[in-house]
Amino acid sequence: MSTATPHADSDDTDWVQRRLVGSSAGIGSVAVLGAVLLPLRSHVSVSTIALVLVIPVVIGAVVGGFTAGAASVAAGFFVYDFAFIPPYSTLSVGASQNWIALGVYVVVMLLVARIVGILDTTRLEARRGQEVLRRVSEVSELLVGQQEVDDLLKTIVSTARTVFNVPGVSLLELEEGRLVVVASDGEALTSEELRQLSPLSGQPVGVGTRSGSTNELRTIALASSGRPLGILAMRGVPIFLEAESVVLSTFANDASLALERAQLRAQALRTKLLEESDRFRRGLMGAVSHDLRTPLATIKVASSTLANRDVSIAPEDAYELHKLIDVETDRLTRLVTNLLEMTRIEAGVLTLDRVDTPISELVDEAITSMGSSFDVESIDVVLSPSLPYVDVDRVLMGQVLVNLLDNAFRHSPPKSVITINGEVRGDQVVLSVSDEGPGVPIGDRETIFDRFTQFSTGGRAGLGLTIVKTFVEAHGEHVWYEDASPSGARFVFSLPTYVYAKD
Repeated sequence: MSTATPHADSDDTDWVQRRLVGSSAGIGSVAVLGAVLLPLRSHVSVSTIALVLVIPVVIGAVVGGFTAGAASVAAGFFVYDFAFIPPYSTLSVGASQNWIALGVYVVVMLLVARIVGILDTTRLEARRGQEVLRRVSEVSELLVGQQEVDDLLKTIVSTARTVFNVPGVSLLELEEGRLVVVASDGEALTSEELRQLSPLSGQPVGVGTRSGSTNELRTIALASSGRPLGILAMRGVPIFLEAESVVLSTFANDASLALERAQLRAQALRTKLLEESDRFRRGLMGAVSHDLRTPLATIKVASSTLANRDVSIAPEDAYELHKLIDVETDRLTRLVTNLLEMTRIEAGVLTLDRVDTPISELVDEAITSMGSSFDVESIDVVLSPSLPYVDVDRVLMGQVLVNLLDNAFRHSPPKSVITINGEVRGDQVVLSVSDEGPGVPIGDRETIFDRFTQFSTGGRAGLGLTIVKTFVEAHGEHVWYEDASPSGARFVFSLPTYVYAKD
């Protein structure tokens, strides 16, 4: 490790420059005041001259500390003796009372320089401590924010380097019995330093918030609730003031608490995701098993009846069985489609391919895709003639209509009518699908679009309405439930339109 750090070299340079400037200011002030007072020496007493020459000493001590003040005292002594104590223009003192005056001047001026230097140093230390406390306070506010663990680690090392003015800071964590650098800022740790920090190296490493020499590698343990979280390694640590050591200790405690909180939050998020995944899996299995069982059982019974040579089936009965197989196969196809769409939604790969589309085409395509699931004559389509084109993904919005139609068909009594209505409500273009079924109980309307919701009537929501809500909201629109008149359920959703209408 090097014997000098950039921080130390910078401090040494600043120290020398400050003393030189202070000495120059003090000596220059002595020369100026001496030149001003020289014509008046016959009218001003020696003691008055001594009092005036206090000013350069104070200037030098304030600017450059005690050393500069002492240089100002020496310059003042020379000018005082040479120009203002008889015999003039010589360094001879003459009378004994003049020796007393010079001695008193030197002693008093050195005391003044010492006191002013101490006061100035105290003022600078206080200002520096206040600045560090202010910055650490800002850091504490930053650390208590909601950050991911990786971002927080970077914040800790970059802030420590900036606030404490060190060339390099690294944060290490113990992984599989060895310390690993998880974040660093500035000069990275060398391989030798990493080896020295290893628990197996057997080499002593300074631990704590106090520092010795400027070339020493210091480590600050980060721990919370008795649990070690990591080690903050600071290379090229300056010789801290007492206040700065306290601030560093406070910073380490804040960083430990913030890191523990971020880790606990990440762990809680993982637990929540696992619980959500498990709930989704159980709900999916319940919904799929429920939705698959009925069409598969129906297809199995119909196909077994048709395949049984020992059973005589009339042509009209055979037709009904074939139609039943066709209808249930369409239901299975829609279920598989919904499962695939739900997989896309869960994977976060849902994208929109928007095109301007007539609403009438959306409705026709949805009815056609239903196949033979139900009689087309049981659907009543009522579209306003002035409806504008809509800006939608035709495939996704078509699936919305198919799912709503399938939901209406499954909950409608025989021989009832399903109504598709398109109209302009205020500044919105809306489509609705109404049925003549029992409707949705008031207590279940808030959760009707949530996947796998268990209804108060004992049933369970499938995937269809969840996909409807997801696809509609992906277009920036909304879907909601209304009571149909005189009875039944109506599902309504808004559609995005262009500013202008097309012919």
